[in-house]
Parts: sequence; C-alpha cells; structure tokens
Amino acid sequence: MKIASPLAFRPLARAACRAIVFASLAAAVAAHAFAPARQTLTVQGYLIDAELDPAAHHLAARVVVTFTAPDTADLVTFGFHPALKITSITDDQGKKLTGDRSADGAIRVTPATPFVKGQPVHWTFVYDGKITGDDDGPEEGLKLAAIQEPESYLLYPARWFPMIGYLTNRFTAEMHIRVPQGMRVLASGYQNGPTAAQLANGKPADLYDFNWTRPGFPGTVIAGRFVPPTSASGAANIKTYLTVAHQASATDFAETAAREVDFFTTTFGQPESGRLSVVELPDDTLPAVWAPELAAISGSRVSDKSGIRLLANTIAHQWWGSEVSPATLNDAWITNGMSRYAELMYVEEENGRTALKNAIQDVSAGALAYDTTPLSSAGRLGAFTPEFQSMTLEKGAMVFHMLRWEIGDTAFKNSLQGALSQYTDKPMRSVDFEKVAEAQSQQELTPFFAQWVDGTGAPNFVKHFAVYRLGNNKGFRTIGQVEQDLDLFRMPVELRVETDGKTETKRIDVVGSQSQFVVDTFGRPRQISIDPENWVLKSSPDLLVRVSILKGQQLVAQGDIGAALQEYQKALEANPQSSLADYRIGELLFAQRNYQASANAYRDALRGDGDPRWTEVWAHIQLGKIFDVTGQRDRAVNEYRQAVQTNDNTQGALNEARLYLQKPYQNTDN
Repeated sequence: MKIASPLAFRPLARAACRAIVFASLAAAVAAHAFAPARQTLTVQGYLIDAELDPAAHHLAARVVVTFTAPDTADLVTFGFHPALKITSITDDQGKKLTGDRSADGAIRVTPATPFVKGQPVHWTFVYDGKITGDDDGPEEGLKLAAIQEPESYLLYPARWFPMIGYLTNRFTAEMHIRVPQGMRVLASGYQNGPTAAQLANGKPADLYDFNWTRPGFPGTVIAGRFVPPTSASGAANIKTYLTVAHQASATDFAETAAREVDFFTTTFGQPESGRLSVVELPDDTLPAVWAPELAAISGSRVSDKSGIRLLANTIAHQWWGSEVSPATLNDAWITNGMSRYAELMYVEEENGRTALKNAIQDVSAGALAYDTTPLSSAGRLGAFTPEFQSMTLEKGAMVFHMLRWEIGDTAFKNSLQGALSQYTDKPMRSVDFEKVAEAQSQQELTPFFAQWVDGTGAPNFVKHFAVYRLGNNKGFRTIGQVEQDLDLFRMPVELRVETDGKTETKRIDVVGSQSQFVVDTFGRPRQISIDPENWVLKSSPDLLVRVSILKGQQLVAQGDIGAALQEYQKALEANPQSSLADYRIGELLFAQRNYQASANAYRDALRGDGDPRWTEVWAHIQLGKIFDVTGQRDRAVNEYRQAVQTNDNTQGALNEARLYLQKPYQNTDN
C-alpha cells in the first residue's frame, strides 16, 4: 500500500488528514492481521551415521532428514558444506531425487511427489568429502570443520549435514559416529561408546552413539585424543576434556566450570541436562562453541584468565540458546545478549560490583560500535559479521543490564527464570520476553524496549545546576536539569551528589531532552555525577575513543590494516592523550615490522593518559622487543626492567618481561 507524502495532505484540514492517516494505518494492520501465515520448511530431526578418518581428512555420512514443507513447494533448499559431495538423495519411497548446488554450496532438491501440508517426509542423503579446514566453508574466513589429528571437529554452523534455519530451527538428532580407535567423541545426548567397529578402509574404529530427543541444536561433534577427563570434587556430572598440551590446567579448569554451572543454576534454574562436557578446541577455529551438554573453548584460553569469562559465556548458552532460542535472528539479542550478560554477572559474583562496572565500559563500546541498525532488524546482517556479533552480544547484554536497573534485581531474576520456564525448548520473540518482564515486574516496559531494541543511539547526558544555601542551618539545595539529545528517551537514572560530608544518591526519571531535579544535602555539594555506576548505555567522548579502538581491532583481525589505522587515528582525534590508541597503533606497526614508527607510538602511549593501566607495562615490553630485534640489547634490558618495576602482571606481563631479561626476544613470525 502506498501512503501519500505530507505534501499531498496540505490542502486538507488537519482533522481530515488525521482521519486519512488513521484509516490507512487501520487498513494496513487489518491486512496484516488476516493475512495467512506463510508456510516454511521445518526440519524436525536427523538420523546421522558418520565416519571420520583424520588420516585422509575424510568424512562419509548417511543422513535421514525428517521435515515438513509447504504443499506448494516445488523446490526445497538445505544449507550444506561446499567441500562435501552428494552421492544420492532418496525420498520415503526410495525414489532418487535430483538437485543441484548453488554458489554458496546449498543443495536445491526437486521432490518426486507433491508435499502434503503438515505431513513429515523422510529424505536420505548419502555424501562424503575431504575437509581439511583449508577448504572453502559456508562462512568465508572461518574454519568451522576439520577432519584431522589430534582433534577433529564438525561444528553446527559448518553445515556438515543438510540444515536450515541457523539458530532458529530446533531439531532432534540421533547420531552414530565412527572414529579411529583411541579417539574420544563428544556430542549431545551421549548414550553408548566406545564399541568396537571398523572404518571403511578396514582399520579398527570406535563407535559412539548419541541421541538428543528434545528440540534443540545438537549439531556439533568433537573427536580428539584427550587425556582422561577431570571433574571437580562433588561435580562428577561435569567432565573436562583436555589434550596433553594443556593437561596441567585440568584441575583448575574443572573447578572453574563447576563454579560457573553452580552460579548459573542458582540464577536461572536447573539446566535441561545435568551432564556437561567441557572441551578444549584447537586454536584454528572459533574461540568458543556450545551445543546441548557441550561447552568448548580454544586451548590457548584454557589456562588464561580471560578463559574464565569466555567459558562462563559458553556455559550460559546451556540456558540461553539451548533451552530457549530466538524465533528469528532479529531476536538473537535475547540469547546472545543474555549469555554475554551472564558472563558479566559471574564476574560480579566472583569479584564484586566494581569489577562489573569496569567490564561494562568495554561492553558499552561494543554496543555502540555499529549502532546504526536496531536490534529488532539484526537478522538482515550475516550471523558471523562483526556488526551482528557486536549488536546481539554487546548491545544485547546492555539491554539486560539496563533492564535490571529499571525493574530491580528481584524482578529481573524472576523475569529470566520465567522466560526459561515458559519457553523451554521453544523459540522466543522479543515481544515474548517483554511480556514476561512486564508480568514479573508489574511495570509497563514498552518505552524501554522501544528505545533499546527497536531504536538506535544512546543519550549523551549533560548537567546544569545551581546550589542554594537553606536557612536555619538546614544545609543546601541543588536545583538543576539533565539534558540529553534523544527526544523520546525515558528511563530512570542515578544522580550522585558528593558533598563535604555524606554522599547522596537519588534516582530521577529522565524523560525527553530536559529533566529537572532537586536534591537537598546537609553538606555543600562538590561534584554531581550522572549514572556513576554505568547502569545506562550512554555516549561520551571517552566511549567514542573506545568504540574507534574496538573497530580498529576488528579491522586488524579482518586484515584491513589501512582502515584499522584510520579508526585508531579517530580515537586520537577524540582524545590525543589516549594511551590505548597509541598502544594499538604501535602493536599494528610492530606486526608490520615498521619498528621505528612502532617505537614512536609506544613512547606516545607511555606519555599518554595511562588508561588502561596495563598499557605502561606492555609498552615497555614491546619497546624491549624492538630494541632486541634491532640489536640494541642494553636498551632492551632497560625496558624490561622498567616493565618489572611496574609490578603489573596483566596477561602475564611480568613473566614475559623476566623471560626476555634472561634471553633476548627474537621475532620468528614470517
């Protein structure tokens, strides 16, 4: 329906204009309300028999797919890994079906007989192929599957079986996986194994059986030569599987996993399954992967402190992703965002509110890095793009953080548990979560979700105030207003007034571009802060610096060095004293072996604002490395000594400095 432009309404009276607009809108709503629901292809389950031969990088599989399709469909399409080749496709009657491959590897198949509405059909796919990990996969630049020693992995997004509806189509899976003898297979719904079997080449094999019977996402298989599993005391149901290279971290890793599961169980309720396998992944794939009963993170993060947070995020997906899932990718902020916020809640549990407040600064930068598309429209982006990831994880986490502030801890926790219990094994829409939160908080939350899920941007708070002395020794009265640039903004914000005596805090409602406040204090006010605890996503010069640096780091990861430098320069334009921006420039130039320019940038970092604090110790270490590779050992030793004197061991900095005091650094990168 075409709606006339405002110019077309000019000759009409205002009332007539209003009538036309409302009539048009009513017609549009009515048309939408009575439009028949669009039928879609839906997969209910899989029966998978697969063989992995790492010596030949070979996968062979026979998969029965149970699905329903629209009765009008004369072609159905499944996502499929480009390296795999179909041998045959047959329907329920054993008739061979014809199909072709699209440019992205998807399979387009023509049915032999028309589909019947709502009636499941069973198609059998037989296929094989070599997957080395170096071949083209379904997601450009990402290694999502590899058949190799000592660890093979077939991740759900690799589309190693015919699939549809990434993260939205829930399915069951019965899997029988054969691997060379001595390899252990981990997947969802473990039932049996290993039992003796043979590979197609006649070599001895182990067979593992899995059956996940609840609708979900049991599509990840990991097979490796792990040391015997480790469990924390009192948590035998949680087993950690590591390779020989990281077995020294097994006990700590198992205890961390058990603590995180305990915390999330207390916070969210019992998970769908009491069993969890926590697995080491090779460093050449995604940093973390989850599936029902499965949480995997890269080996380099197992013994690293950052791995604690990554593991918490991954385990949280047992509730947010596995137990409930997004109805569409437009709703992915619910599960991605809540898993990210669950990670931050665990940080708060372990290290206190200050640690949460500090972590929120980095999350806020990610939330605003690509804030030009509403969360409710994120599905138009690729699921693995930096934009989609930043929006659904970081901004999604901030939505939950702000909701907690808006409705309070008790109602927030009840909302989370209510959503999980009402939508167990079901997809959830944004409006569904909004209704649950409104029911639990007894608050009308439409403005909140309209602002943060359906809108873009963040307020930039500015305060104006005057202080008056009250008579009869009654103290002082501060009268002022909070200004911000989003006309439709409406949210409570904390105001902190620091005085010569007691600090006063007050919760004020900020509505529209200007909001008044009055605060009485006994002591004379010295400083007034808006949202000092970082409960609200807000724009500020400091945050803009963080946003540019974050985008620069993402561009470096994508190999776009020129664009990354431009982002770092934007950060320096916003804050010429930014130690972090200078450090990142030095880091980038060091990787390019432009040692003089790199050294200049590290020196600028040391002369900057010192935020964050770790830039000092690491700038000294990096300068030491530059002097070592340019043959100036005495100057290198001096830098390493200055690094040690900072007494800052962020990311093992002191250990690295002491190492290079004993032995010169050598750049072995090609």
